[in-house]
Amino acid sequence: MDKILYYKPEQLKEMTANNRQEFTALFQKLRKKKPKNLDSVVHQLHNEAFDRFDCLDCANCCSSISPIVTDKDADRLAKSQKMKSADFIASYLYKDEDNDFVFQQTPCPFLMADNYCCVYENRPRACREYPHTDRSRFYQILKLSQKNCEVCPIVFAITKELAKQEW
Repeated sequence: MDKILYYKPEQLKEMTANNRQEFTALFQKLRKKKPKNLDSVVHQLHNEAFDRFDCLDCANCCSSISPIVTDKDADRLAKSQKMKSADFIASYLYKDEDNDFVFQQTPCPFLMADNYCCVYENRPRACREYPHTDRSRFYQILKLSQKNCEVCPIVFAITKELAKQEW
């Protein structure tokens, strides 16, 4: 895998659009076949990608999308901010069209100017797991991964590499 470059979300959206046909065919094939080695291939690509890219150079995820914030996440974040959970929810969260709590604003209110997270140790589970390319049963999140190509240079690079594989 080549060095992964930082791209702004607009650039990634355009690059993903330019590869839409290839990516759609790939993800349809993977959904249908569910290759037994998919997780191991994706995990290897994930490790290679993270060896070549520093998320602190990017922070597209923190700048352009909002994670789902569970009740447990909200409680943990509230405690870290020395707030009551109800006050934290009222100040920072709203329920989206799927009835999930998400941050009221993007960029994330806890993203600092240097791309560090001021609540990193207490960040939501969705942030801890992003970009989800090291999870088991990767075939279950193919639709999400295709969407994440527009946000995360790592997901885009992994998808480009997956497209080169013989499935």
